[in-house]
Amino acid sequence: MSIKPPLPPFTRESAIEKIRLAEDAWNSRDPQRVSQVYSADTRWRNRSEFVEGQEAVVAFLQRKWAKELEYRLIKELWAFDGARIAVRFAYEWKDDSGNWFRSFGNENWEFNEQGQMFARHACINDLPIQESERQFHWPLGRRPDTHPGLSDMGF
Repeated sequence: MSIKPPLPPFTRESAIEKIRLAEDAWNSRDPQRVSQVYSADTRWRNRSEFVEGQEAVVAFLQRKWAKELEYRLIKELWAFDGARIAVRFAYEWKDDSGNWFRSFGNENWEFNEQGQMFARHACINDLPIQESERQFHWPLGRRPDTHPGLSDMGF
């Protein structure tokens, strides 16, 4: 089992670091990379879908990013305690017809002693937007350190 620092119990600083590492992985849109931060027996609830295990995470993310094109994500700390972190997030994407969306949500995470996430509960709402309303304009991949976060943007 691999170690994925920072490890619980989390401080404010280590929770923020853990969140940024997760954001960076998701913005890579590489299902294999993302799956490595989850335990082999990870369990998710994502909207109305239930996912169990790293292989299922990879399949889920492959389907997700085949549908959600031009995906750009920002995550932000909401709360933390011990081995748990609560995150709020927003991401923008377009479908294969060129329709743009901003998806808002909250996630509750729980980690094992090795720093791997074994529980993820996500609630997400999609808001159709016009392309002119987009706010996440960095090149695909990691959000630049100079790009504002959700609170800075008024989300």
